[in-house]
Amino acid sequence: MSKTVLLIGAFDSKGPEYAFVRDLLIENQLQVLTVNTGVLGTTSLFPVDIEAAQVAAAVEESIQELRDAGDRGQAMQVMAEGAAAISQSLYAEGRIDAVFGMGGSGGSTMVTAAMRCLPLGVPKVCVCTVASGDTSTYVGASDIVLYPSATDVSGINRISRVTYTRAVGALIGMLATDVPVANDDRPIVVASMFGNTTECVDSCRKILDEEGYEVLVFHAVGTGGQTMESLIQQGLVDACLDITTTEWADELCGGVFSAGPNRLAAAGQAGIPHLIVPGCVDMVNFNAPDTVPPKYRKANRLFYHWNPAVTLMRTNVEENRQLGEIFAEKANQAMGPVAFLFPLKGVSILDGEGELFCDREADQALFDAIREHLNDDIPVYEIDVNINEEAFAVKAVELLLDLWRQTKL
Repeated sequence: MSKTVLLIGAFDSKGPEYAFVRDLLIENQLQVLTVNTGVLGTTSLFPVDIEAAQVAAAVEESIQELRDAGDRGQAMQVMAEGAAAISQSLYAEGRIDAVFGMGGSGGSTMVTAAMRCLPLGVPKVCVCTVASGDTSTYVGASDIVLYPSATDVSGINRISRVTYTRAVGALIGMLATDVPVANDDRPIVVASMFGNTTECVDSCRKILDEEGYEVLVFHAVGTGGQTMESLIQQGLVDACLDITTTEWADELCGGVFSAGPNRLAAAGQAGIPHLIVPGCVDMVNFNAPDTVPPKYRKANRLFYHWNPAVTLMRTNVEENRQLGEIFAEKANQAMGPVAFLFPLKGVSILDGEGELFCDREADQALFDAIREHLNDDIPVYEIDVNINEEAFAVKAVELLLDLWRQTKL
């Protein structure tokens, strides 16, 4: 059976470009379902299956009212939400197998909205003029492939012809490649990791593997935490070993690795076992030194230049108190078994005894705030070792499996 590609974009301004791509897809024996997100009009170059009016109506908006208002920002927001609703509905009905789109910063916003709502593994390719730098707005926690357009998405020329063809080829390759069927029905545990907790998480993973669990490890750099939370929300995860919760330090202090205010929420909402460790909350992440906000530079804060592109700032007592309150609040809302484990000799490599970020007063402020604001029925454990010592990994796995057993009673 031929597979169907959802071809989505602003056909009012990119008609010829989409006609070129549509022909390529059809030439390769693929069916095409076209969706127009162009507010100002459409194209006569090919049949449009779902027009912009239907996209707006999917979120109870009027395309004519958007045109009359003349507010480009509002129109883009509505059409992005409508595109996501349409895409999600089509996929749920089994009518599409992949998504392809093109655009500049605005067009890509609408195209990728229709992609982010689909599960991991569904082929998604967006030819994008801004496919460099910080692309988190477009990709989010999804597996979207952003293909650099080289030239603007404007016309068919000797450069764009190659770009569009290769991008279509990438999508065709994804559709033609069968994913090996996993004969692995082991329970899935997700774990969060950072460079400063790698040793700990690697040890936990090995122990859990021996115990019969499959461990998915996520890099706690914002998108990693978001992806982990998303998989939990999708019901694909059985337990969460949250060793590295540093993304909350970035969310609080304006660092570059924030996973947003919903980090630490999904496991509790799903009711799965959740062990929370304040791993690497001793640090906030910035890029090169000159990207550190002036308020921190003027305050003479403690910094560590991890590499030329990463500057770490040590969190202080007050910030750790706030983090403790947030962690407790998140845990208090959990619908399933949750517990905390504190490493008393450092929450990271840099917080080890005698290391640059070693600050037991700040650590204690975090621990105390969690205890103070935590519900009485949520257990807190501590162990007098650094987070990267083997004993800590052993204890963390032991506690997670205890929480797991509680769900089986």
